Amino acid sequence: MRSGSEEPVPLHEEFIYCCGAATHVLKCGPWRDLSKDESKNLPRLLFMIIPGNPGLAGYYRTFIQALYCGLNQQYPVWVVSHAGHCKPPSGMEMTEDTDIKELEDVFGLNGQVEHKLNFLRKNVSKDIKLVLIAHSIGCYITLEMMKRASELQVLRSVLLFPTIERMAQSPQGKLMTPLLCKLRYALYMPVYLLSFLPEGVKASLVRFALRGMKTCDESSITTSINLFSVDCVANILYMASQEMIKVVERDSTTIKQNLKKLIFYYGTGDSWCPQHYYDEIKMDFPDGDIRLCEKGLRHAFVLDASKEMAAMITDWLQDDLTKL
Repeated sequence: MRSGSEEPVPLHEEFIYCCGAATHVLKCGPWRDLSKDESKNLPRLLFMIIPGNPGLAGYYRTFIQALYCGLNQQYPVWVVSHAGHCKPPSGMEMTEDTDIKELEDVFGLNGQVEHKLNFLRKNVSKDIKLVLIAHSIGCYITLEMMKRASELQVLRSVLLFPTIERMAQSPQGKLMTPLLCKLRYALYMPVYLLSFLPEGVKASLVRFALRGMKTCDESSITTSINLFSVDCVANILYMASQEMIKVVERDSTTIKQNLKKLIFYYGTGDSWCPQHYYDEIKMDFPDGDIRLCEKGLRHAFVLDASKEMAAMITDWLQDDLTKL
C-alpha cells in the first residue's frame, strides 16, 4: 500500500494538558477531533504511536508521515508524547495551574500508562478501532493499556524493539541502572548550564553527537534540542529510573490473552532487549507473530530508518486493513 501523491503530507501539531501535564501531539490526516460520536465522517481506524524514552513526539514526525502515506492517506496517524517530556511553548507551563490533581506521579511509568488511556478517553470516540504502534518502553505501556482497558477496540498492536522484561539485566541496563537510579541528579547542573547556549550551538552539538550515522533525520536534530531543558531531562530520567526497577518480568498472561492482536519486532544487536529475549518469547509463544529484524535496524530506528520501518508495518497490516 502506498500513495503516489507528491502533495505535502498534512500535519497538525498541538500542545495540550493531559492528566495535568504538558503533552505534545502530532497528527497526520484531516481528522483533528475524533471524540464526537455523532459525526458520520469519522474514520473507522486510528493509528496511535506510543513512543519510547525520551518520549518526544518530534522524533516520530517522519515516521507518522511515511506511515500515513503508506496507508494511502486513508487513516489518521497520531503520536502522543509522554507527559512532561516536551518543552512547552512560551506561555505554557510543564504542569497545569489547577487545584485538581488529576493523576498522582504522572511523570512515572504507571502515570504514563494512565496518561495515554486518559488521552484516548478524552480525544477518541469509543467506536473507532485502534492500531497501537509502540516503540521500546512504549511496548510495556501498550501491554499495560490493553490489560487495564479491555474495552479498547484494539485491532492490532505492533511492538517495535520491545523493552517488556528484565531491563536492568540487559547489557544497556547494566550500564545505565546505576546512573539512572543513583546519579541522575548529577546530570541536572550540566544540562542547566547548556540550556543557556544559543539554539544554533545546541543544534551543532546534537549533530556532533549523531555524527556516526550515515544519514540522520533532520527532525531528530530539532527534536533533540528539547534535551537541553532541565525539566524535560528530569522527567525523562525519572521515568527511565522507574523502568529499571519496575520492568522485570514479562507479562505473559496479557500477551497470551491478546496474542492474535500482537506483532513483536526484535533487533539482532539490541542492547536493551538482546536476541536471547527474542529466542525465549518465541519459544514460549510459538504461534505468535514474533519477528527478528533482518535489516540491521538500530533500537532508535527513528533517527535514520523511519521510512523503512513505516513501509514494513504497512506490509504487515495489509490483510487486517482489507478486512475492515
